[in-house]
Amino acid sequence: MKHKGELTSTVVVSNRISEKKGGRTNRNFRGGEALLLGSIIPIALVLVWEILSRIGVFPAYQLPAPSTILETIRQMAQDGSLWNHIGITTYRVFVGFVFGTIAAVILGSLVGFYKKAEQLFDPMIQAFRSIPSLAWVPLFILWMGIGEPSKVTMIAVGVFFPVYLNLVSGITGVDRKLIEVGKMYGLNTFQLIKRVILPAALPSFLVGLRSGLGLGWMFVVAAELMGASKGLGYLLVLGQNTLSPETIIASIILFAIIGKLSDWILKLIEKRALRWQDNLVQS
Repeated sequence: MKHKGELTSTVVVSNRISEKKGGRTNRNFRGGEALLLGSIIPIALVLVWEILSRIGVFPAYQLPAPSTILETIRQMAQDGSLWNHIGITTYRVFVGFVFGTIAAVILGSLVGFYKKAEQLFDPMIQAFRSIPSLAWVPLFILWMGIGEPSKVTMIAVGVFFPVYLNLVSGITGVDRKLIEVGKMYGLNTFQLIKRVILPAALPSFLVGLRSGLGLGWMFVVAAELMGASKGLGYLLVLGQNTLSPETIIASIILFAIIGKLSDWILKLIEKRALRWQDNLVQS
């Protein structure tokens, strides 16, 4: 009987290991399949673009071929200027994202939890939200000059609003029945916030983070128009002033790639944080 029990335990453990390996393999396969499907249209567009550029449909002075743009990126990477531009732009977006998120979490929590705070702060915040991003540029230059503080503040403003709106929406949208059930189980206010309200508001908050990061990459262009001498936004201006469309498009492509990578990182964090959800579409 002892040997039989040991054999049964071994079989169970082996089955569990096989299930874990099988699940990991399936996830890797689905991830590779998604990457392959997502690459079909961009690759096809680049090939068509290259062909049309080489046969002269697109003039080189307006829309250079992808191979010309890649050569421009390679040259900048070779002389080291590319990494300086990418590094300073990424740094500005990261710092602005952090400050904008902190401000949004503080004000969003107050407005979401307290009705008086909503009546006091929300009308003013909604009014500021309707101001175009470029309208802040001359004011920030006047207040803070053309240094890093004005650029970071500009990006933080762009990040703040989507994070704030989604956080407030997530907190105020918590089902009252969940709160009542928590009270029935004897949870105090702090425990209700920690165990009921915050988990329920987390999906909206994470969506707000991704939206805020996307706006951060948009606002960094406006920020780097404020007298920047480095950065991908500076490359846009440099390409315009030197009549170099390949430099402009190279900067746009780099914005797209780095923005997608940063969003992918946040998406991974979102999946891990919301693993407990029973979604309609399984990953």
